Amino acid sequence: MNIFVGLLIIAVGAFCQSSCYVPINKIKGWAWESYWIVQGVFAWLILPFLGLLLAVPAGHSVGELFAQAGSFNIWMTILFGALWGIGGLTFGLSMRYLGVALGQSIALGTCAGLGTVMGPVLLNIFFPELNALESLTFAVILGVVVCLVGIAVIGIAGGMKSASLSEEEKKQAVKDFNFPKGLVIALLAGFMSGCFNVGLEFGKTIHFAETKEMFQTLPATFLVTLGGFVTNAVYCFWQNQKNRTWGDYAKKEVWGNNLLFCLLAGALWYSQFFGLSLGKSFFEPGSSMMTLAFCILMAFNVTFSNVWGIILKEWKGCSGKTIAVLVCGLVILVFSTFLPELIK
Repeated sequence: MNIFVGLLIIAVGAFCQSSCYVPINKIKGWAWESYWIVQGVFAWLILPFLGLLLAVPAGHSVGELFAQAGSFNIWMTILFGALWGIGGLTFGLSMRYLGVALGQSIALGTCAGLGTVMGPVLLNIFFPELNALESLTFAVILGVVVCLVGIAVIGIAGGMKSASLSEEEKKQAVKDFNFPKGLVIALLAGFMSGCFNVGLEFGKTIHFAETKEMFQTLPATFLVTLGGFVTNAVYCFWQNQKNRTWGDYAKKEVWGNNLLFCLLAGALWYSQFFGLSLGKSFFEPGSSMMTLAFCILMAFNVTFSNVWGIILKEWKGCSGKTIAVLVCGLVILVFSTFLPELIK
């Protein structure tokens, strides 16, 4: 029962994340770089910091938390957060060329597999005494493989979509649709985005002994998103300068509307990792489900992003065979989240 509750919490967070691009469509009069960094202030700074405060018990402080943590772990967590930030930037481009459904499917699928495996591997390099590779059990590896199979099937559906639609139909569904270009960008985005889980692995000990288990991941989450915010801020401000869009921030007539929808988008995005922290507390410590939690989150993200893709008519005009392949991929993804528990 606890596992089901944990999965349900993670699924709710994933649904929120997959919905975060809906409020962005309501933003008016701002260039991409302007609204991207403003929503990032909420998604990667303010809300993660508020989450961090939940991990600080009464009688303690944030300063004390970081003072007692090893500086190496803190900086490695931030570093991989900065690398994840690069993945976040290319992630947006993958959806530009592939759409919400296919772009998120390929990018998040790659992120799921690599993020799950890279964390223990790199921890083993820096801290061999932790025996981090022991967490990569047969059940974990099989869960990752099945998840990637589901992603591959969805990718096949994307290729079938690209081959079956005319250029005009592709543009109607996704304005700048370009499957080969989008595929390369999505794979790069997935590889770099996998660094988020690596950062969480390096920062998983950054919490007080008294911190409730469900909040223990939140300090590391804040450090990772802090690193990602720096990367995104540098790029967005460079784009503001290059495109001469600094004036966006002075448009007082749209600030109320845009701030509201940036806050909503940021809150929906952050919900995935808040839900991940809460959901993991229902899994048995050291279990395959605990190791696979990040992969499970990404699998749910892919599933719900495709639901939104159907709602947004990104698969409109595709044959019944293409839709059948898509649904098959989604079923495999959902199955991969339960597989480790079934074979233990």
